[in-house]
Amino acid sequence: MTIQVHLDRLLAERGMTLTELSERVGVTVVNLSILKNGRARAIRFSTLTALCEVLDCQPGDLLSYRPG
Repeated sequence: MTIQVHLDRLLAERGMTLTELSERVGVTVVNLSILKNGRARAIRFSTLTALCEVLDCQPGDLLSYRPG
């Protein structure tokens, strides 16, 4: 996949667990794990917005494009 997800790095930088993020964002741990592992095929803007609010980041901090 050419879209890279940097959820691991952001969680580590903020000292937050996936479970804590799940509770704060309102998305299941399973769905966050799918996103974190690069297996998600799509993400809703509402989910992206909630992730950015909780992680205090911009969408570009969470996702990046890597030419294939």
